[in-house]
Amino acid sequence: MLRASFGAEQRIDQMSNSAGAVIAAQRMRAERRMIEALRAAEAFSPDKAIPLAPDRNLARLALRGLLRQNAIRQAQAGFYYLDEPVYAVVRKNRQRMLIGVVVIAVVFGVAIAIATSSRAQTSAPAAPAPRPDQVAFRALYEELVETNTTLSEGSCTLAAERMGARLTAAGFPAADVRVLAPADRQKDGNLVATLHGSDAAAPALLLLAHIDVVEANRADWTRDPFTLIEEGGYFYARGASDDKAQAAVWVDTLVRLKQDGFTPARDIKLALTCGEETSDVHNGVEWLLAEHPETLQAGFALNEGAGGLLDDEGDRLALSVQAGEKIYQDYTLELTNPGGHSSRPRKDNAIVAMANGLARVGAWDFPLELNPVTRAYFAALAETQPQHAADMRALSAAAGPDAAAAARVSAANPSWNATLRTTCIPTLIDGGHAPNAQPQKVTANINCRILPGHTVAEAQAELTRLMDNAAISITPVGVPSPTAPPPELSDAIMGPIREVAGEMWPNVPILPTMTTGATDGRFTNAAGIPTYGVTGMFGDPDGGGVHGLNERIRVRSLYEGRDFLFEIVKRYAMQD
Repeated sequence: MLRASFGAEQRIDQMSNSAGAVIAAQRMRAERRMIEALRAAEAFSPDKAIPLAPDRNLARLALRGLLRQNAIRQAQAGFYYLDEPVYAVVRKNRQRMLIGVVVIAVVFGVAIAIATSSRAQTSAPAAPAPRPDQVAFRALYEELVETNTTLSEGSCTLAAERMGARLTAAGFPAADVRVLAPADRQKDGNLVATLHGSDAAAPALLLLAHIDVVEANRADWTRDPFTLIEEGGYFYARGASDDKAQAAVWVDTLVRLKQDGFTPARDIKLALTCGEETSDVHNGVEWLLAEHPETLQAGFALNEGAGGLLDDEGDRLALSVQAGEKIYQDYTLELTNPGGHSSRPRKDNAIVAMANGLARVGAWDFPLELNPVTRAYFAALAETQPQHAADMRALSAAAGPDAAAAARVSAANPSWNATLRTTCIPTLIDGGHAPNAQPQKVTANINCRILPGHTVAEAQAELTRLMDNAAISITPVGVPSPTAPPPELSDAIMGPIREVAGEMWPNVPILPTMTTGATDGRFTNAAGIPTYGVTGMFGDPDGGGVHGLNERIRVRSLYEGRDFLFEIVKRYAMQD
């Protein structure tokens, strides 16, 4: 059953009755962004003009309007500067006009309020009615989300069994739908299934997603994290986004293909796995590769790792496609010392020695390094970041990245800096045993995100150099993740994405990315299965509470992502 508050219905109804005002507000926001970009670049004269490339109709209209009023002037093709005095006059004239507009708006608003209050609540739906196929999908999604799959209390096996039942009910033979779990971890089951293609020799397409979720304390959440709540245009729940949204779409995709009688040219394999969020305890993909490698073997895989980017107003900025990811690695540092009375201090104080080394690590920038994916990322991003466009183009230049441009890009955004290099930072420290004694032992944790193509041992060697103290031991935590270069973003991979995205979201740029986090793709890539992060689900700039409180995904984004993934799967499935 769809859930929506009456307050949300009223808000949507009011928005529909003032569409003109909304459009005007959006145009003004687009104008402000351009003005802020010009001011940030100090583009106040022709010699300091910068490129502006508005990619939406309203932004282009705003730019043309300011050009007509000479508030923004064009220095050369595509390059603009701000005439601040003229823009000040334009704003003053608007303020005079606003007085009359406000009076009219107040009268109009009163009339709207009276009309709205007299209308029955059922006459103003909160959103367009979902299509019948979306209603069926929502029920599947709800069942998966509301199946607790946390490590502490949940069961991936139960979730896998429920999704498997969906497939067999759609007509899949039982032999093609299996729930596999380690003998000593019966709650950590994985669902594997196959829709057979017409060419048994063709490399399969693997649809990969994890069904385990991060822990969630009910007392901390505004809503029950294990009940799917639809409110204000969002779905709320633990796993609503990460990663049960894509997992539900994969099951739904196979159900629809089977019911449509679709026979792909290649096998389509499904793997819903357990343990992505707790890989140090157990990882389903790693286990399947070791124990049942045939279930995952494929020509390439589609996985989590990238979605669409929205701005603060919910406008689509870019669609990301992820290829390659950094290696996650923690290191434990330890320093021991005889200690002694605090009244007789030693020069080799363990806390001081550890702190000095950690300060050097914190101040160090690993070498700048781009690969084909990150070079393409900055080239595409330049089209959406006018104030940084020149530096981003310098980064992606064929002659090699410009160091000064890289420094400016790194300083502008921590995520951009993390894309350009390996990063290591201190995250935990513990030491001492009494306030009046010299410390006898100090430990610290350094967390590294290592660029593809480099090893855990290489990063450890660099930390040893930076700490510059032979008495400090440095030990990798856990089993090092496998390493692999980023898979190629070939035309065979990008073609279907470009085609479907162009049909659904014209003029939204496609952004190749390398994730600075970690997914199960690190295991499949290392096993020789090129793995790409692509969901088509556009997310809010604040991250939507993933791994945190009140996790959410836009209803619109989920349904659009479902349509997008269904279409690209069909196209991949029929490739030669």
